[in-house]
Amino acid sequence: MEKLQNDNLNNVYEEYNRYIYHLCLKLTRNKTEAEDLMQEVWVKVVRYEDYVAQVDHLKAWLTTICMNTFRDRYRKNVRRSKYMMNQPDNLDVPVLDLVPNDAPSTEELIEKDDVAKIVRTKISQLDGIYRNTLLYFYVHQYSLIEIADIMKVSIGTVKSRLFRGKARLKEMMLSDEVSASAIIPA
Repeated sequence: MEKLQNDNLNNVYEEYNRYIYHLCLKLTRNKTEAEDLMQEVWVKVVRYEDYVAQVDHLKAWLTTICMNTFRDRYRKNVRRSKYMMNQPDNLDVPVLDLVPNDAPSTEELIEKDDVAKIVRTKISQLDGIYRNTLLYFYVHQYSLIEIADIMKVSIGTVKSRLFRGKARLKEMMLSDEVSASAIIPA
C-alpha cells in the first residue's frame, strides 16, 4: 500500500513539477525564492498524501496549495518587514490584492460595534423560534443538522426559519430609521 502511494506521489510530481515551478516563479519573480516556495509546496503535498487519491482536480488542488503557501510566506515577511522597513517591491499588484489589509481603523471598529449592537437589539425583538434559529446558526455557528436536533425539527424547517428570520430581521431593520441609516450607506 505504501509503495502504491509513493508511486502515486512520484507520478504527481513528474506530471506537475514544471507547472508548480513556473507558478512559483511567476509569483515570486525570483529563482531562489521560487525554488524555496516550490519545496514548501511539495512538502505539504507529501504531508497530505492520503488526500491525493481523493482529489478530483489535482492541478487546481496543487494551485491552491501553492497560492496559500505563497500568501502565508508573504504575510510572514510583511510582519517581519514592518519592523525593518524592508517592504518587498517585486510583487505583482494582483497578488497583493489577495492579501487583506492589516487592522481596521478605529472608525471602522466603532461603526462595526454600533451596527452589532443595533442588530443584537433587533434580533432580541424577533419571535423566539426565529431568534433562536438565527442565534444558533450565526452566533453559535451550529450546522443545520445540529440546529434541527436541538430544536427537534426537520432540516427543512430550520432552513425555512432561517429564511423567514432573516427576512423579518431585514424588515425590522429597514423600518427603523436609526438602524436603516446604520446599514444603508449614505
